[in-house]
Amino acid sequence: MFCSSFQIPIPSVPVFQPSTPIPERLEAVQRYIRELQYNHTGTQFFEIKKSRPLTGLMDLAKEMTKEALPIKCLEAVILGIYLTNNMTTLDRFPISFKTHFSGNYFRHIVLGVNFGGRYGALGISRREELMYKAPVFRTLSELIFDFEEAYRRCWHTLKKVKLGHCVSHDPHSVEQIEWKHSILDLDKLTREDFRKELERHARDMRLKIGKGTGPPSPTKDRKKDVSSPQRGQASPHRRNSRGDRRPSGEKKPADSKAMPDLNGYQIRV
Repeated sequence: MFCSSFQIPIPSVPVFQPSTPIPERLEAVQRYIRELQYNHTGTQFFEIKKSRPLTGLMDLAKEMTKEALPIKCLEAVILGIYLTNNMTTLDRFPISFKTHFSGNYFRHIVLGVNFGGRYGALGISRREELMYKAPVFRTLSELIFDFEEAYRRCWHTLKKVKLGHCVSHDPHSVEQIEWKHSILDLDKLTREDFRKELERHARDMRLKIGKGTGPPSPTKDRKKDVSSPQRGQASPHRRNSRGDRRPSGEKKPADSKAMPDLNGYQIRV
C-alpha cells in the first residue's frame, strides 16, 4: 500500500541562550530566513503594507513562522525585525536599492544592522551576495559600497539607495517604520558626496539613539492618542514630494491601492 505520510520539514525558529553573542544570533536568524527559501512561485503568500504599525507587522511575522512558506525580500526584512527584537543592543534599519539592468528597473530591500559600531545586513535574494552581510563593516558607506559591487558583478547599475531610521524594539509599538528617511540618487551625487550622505545618515541615527528618541514608543493601550510619527531633521536628499516616490522610467501599476507594497522588490538577475 502506498504511504502518503511524507512531510516537508518545517524550519525551527532560532532560540538563544542569554550568553549567545549577537553575531552568532544574527547568523542563526539568517540561516532560518534562508531555510524558508526564496519564493519563486509567482504567488505572494503574505501581503505586507508598509504603512501598518509595527505591532501589526510583528503579528504578520509571527504568522510567517507558523506557515513557514517561501518568502521574498520585504518579508525577510519583517521577519528579521521580529527575530531580533530581543537583541536590544542591535540597531536595525531598512535599506532599499533601486537598480537598472537591460532597460528595466529593479528593487530590493534588506535589513541593515549595527552592532558595536559595525554594520551588516539580513535578508533574502535570488543572489547570495545580495542578502546576508556579517556585521564587520566599519562604516555604513563600506556596507553600501559592498552591495554596489555585488550588483556590479550581476551587471546591475545602482541608481538609488533609500535608508530608513532605526526600528523600535517594542513589538507592541503602533509607530510606523520609517522606510525612507534619506533618499540618495546616485545620478545626482558625486562618489564623495554619496559617501558623505551615507555617513550623514549614520550620524543622524546615532544622534537619534543617543537622545533616546524622546518619550517611550506608544503602545496599543495609547493608540487613540497617537498621531503620525514625527520624522527627524530633513536631509537634502529626503523625499520632498509625492512625485519623488516613482522616478521616471518605472512602470506605474494601474491601481496602486490594490497592489501590495512589495511587488517591486524583485531581482531578476
